[in-house]
Amino acid sequence: MDNQQVIATLNSLLQTTRDGSKGFRTCAKDVKKGSLTPVFESSAQRCDEGAAVLETQIRKLGGEPATSGSIGGTLHRRWTDIMSSVTGMEEHAVLEECERGEDAAMHNYEAALKEDLPADIAAIVRRQYVGVKENHDRIHALRDQSAPRAN
Repeated sequence: MDNQQVIATLNSLLQTTRDGSKGFRTCAKDVKKGSLTPVFESSAQRCDEGAAVLETQIRKLGGEPATSGSIGGTLHRRWTDIMSSVTGMEEHAVLEECERGEDAAMHNYEAALKEDLPADIAAIVRRQYVGVKENHDRIHALRDQSAPRAN
């Protein structure tokens, strides 16, 4: 894999992490149940930390970090904004949408891990994938706990 392809892969992941950060912050700001706010803020912070690592690696490779989120992420945030006006960000619906976003992030990281990345870059991607999976699993568990109970 040539240097430009590695930079392109890292920029794609950078966009993914920025999308996650923005999505989690939107949810933290709009969710009705305040106990979820710290969970979303913590997840956004992890995304920010991951983005900083990716930016550093992109620069080390002589590239320029992407400056915006992905088109898919923008659509994801717009859907979240629409949902908030319709449902008032009911807890279960918010968690479902966050899980959907983390599903997409996991998919993007899994695709990157299938590429022939240099060993040091692959190690960073693997480490970040673990963080994405932890975010996903935490959101998934909270979503399950918030599910409406059948009578």
